[in-house]
Amino acid sequence: MKNKGWWLLLGYGLLTLGLTAIIIQVIGLHWYFLGWLEMGGRLLAFIIKILMTIAGFLIIFFARTDWDREVKESSE
Repeated sequence: MKNKGWWLLLGYGLLTLGLTAIIIQVIGLHWYFLGWLEMGGRLLAFIIKILMTIAGFLIIFFARTDWDREVKESSE
């Protein structure tokens, strides 16, 4: 996969941001730079943070998958 390191960095960044944003939202705080999410309401902000976390997991999963090996194994 081309640019695997950048994809992993993006995935870990989204995962970290999403999880920490959810955790500190439970406490009653929020990230300053994610404050614009709260304009749509707390539920919408919570859903977007969950989607950020899921997207981070998916990006990490797909970036770490060895696609050449998967294609080779599926053709056998």
